Amino acid sequence: MTDPHRAIAMDLVQAALDAVDPFAAVCRALRLDADGRTLQVVGGPTLDLDQVDRIVVVGGGKAVLAMARAVESILDPQRIHDGRVIAKEAPPPQRPEKIVVEQGAHPLPDDRSLQATQRMMGLLQGLGPADLVLALISGGGSSLMTLPVPDVGLDQLERLGQQLLAAGVPIHAINTVRKHLSRIKGGQLAAAAAPARTVALVLSDVVGSPLDVIASGPTAPDPTTFDDALEVLARHGLDQVPGPVMRWLSEGAAGKHAETPKPSDALFTRVHNQIIGSNALAAEAVLRRAAALGFNSLLLSTFVEGEAREVGRVHAALLREVCASARPLSRPACLVLGGETTVTLSDSPGRGGRNQELALAAALALQGLPEVMLVALATDGNDGPTDAGGALCDGTTVARARALGLDPHDHLRRNDAYPLFEALGDLLITGPTGTNVNDLTLLLAF
Repeated sequence: MTDPHRAIAMDLVQAALDAVDPFAAVCRALRLDADGRTLQVVGGPTLDLDQVDRIVVVGGGKAVLAMARAVESILDPQRIHDGRVIAKEAPPPQRPEKIVVEQGAHPLPDDRSLQATQRMMGLLQGLGPADLVLALISGGGSSLMTLPVPDVGLDQLERLGQQLLAAGVPIHAINTVRKHLSRIKGGQLAAAAAPARTVALVLSDVVGSPLDVIASGPTAPDPTTFDDALEVLARHGLDQVPGPVMRWLSEGAAGKHAETPKPSDALFTRVHNQIIGSNALAAEAVLRRAAALGFNSLLLSTFVEGEAREVGRVHAALLREVCASARPLSRPACLVLGGETTVTLSDSPGRGGRNQELALAAALALQGLPEVMLVALATDGNDGPTDAGGALCDGTTVARARALGLDPHDHLRRNDAYPLFEALGDLLITGPTGTNVNDLTLLLAF
């Protein structure tokens, strides 16, 4: 893997991350008039702040720290009555002035998430119709904002989460289950804020950006039901979930527990959800930068889903097509794909994440192909339980691994891509990026 090729790849990665910087995204979405009395939500309502009694800021997710700082850069912190958000990392010195930032856990919640969510939801008690709630939502919010139903404990939610992830359940299906075991997800944060007006700024980490799925849709109506949650478990053969979980869902399906708020609920007439950043925006930024660097560039899809290793093989086939027939582009070519794959874990999984697994599967299919590179990136900078944001591979990856005594087929079989790419120096290490808009795969033919 040549240094010039790697430098180009990292240039494109940085372009993607810059395009979905959460601070900048909030600043683009909110505009305060020069007199400081009118707040416009770009693409949404215009709010007369003289008619607002209290402004309360709440939210959670991997990008929420920067989002909260952006709100305070637009609104005088003294205009904010109260605020509390939940982030994955501890707040650095440049923390917000008025909005309290608490730390939770991801991808599975812990007691910090629970306690912080209880305190955050407490800010919504007793609000009136003249109050305004600004909700800051980004990927990771499902775990960071956790308030389980009374009969289900955190340990049971953790066990369920591990089972869902290990079974390779897609995120929208995972969130269908989560919403029906929660008192905040599936529109229930908005319900708790009523009759106050709620404006939610949402940084999407979900394929297609459905509002009811991002962070399990705390401010969006929920079209799914208890029956749907039970169907997810059945479809994936999850018949050993914790007893209280199955009991609550079954009782809900029988009408013994209230459903989440549905699209027809009148409370949503006072709720506005605004997508301020997405995978598509990141992908389009890569296209612009690639074109500026002289590449023929094309966005193929932002709806990529499926088993990571299978998707990796398909991506490798696309690169082979470019090299063999100049379709769909001639060299130098940059094909961009976005979405989120899943990994079904083996009985004794190693270390890695979906993007590393995708890259390893692609490397096996790219053996010997010259002047190509595949970059698989998790935009939050963490791939699975590792500190890598993904990995890079090319036509020499497999040969270089074997020269070190590593068996790429065995590492793939054991979901153990991290040690292989670490030995090669081909892990994509960005550090936590402060944003999260799904995954990107860049296919480069030089």
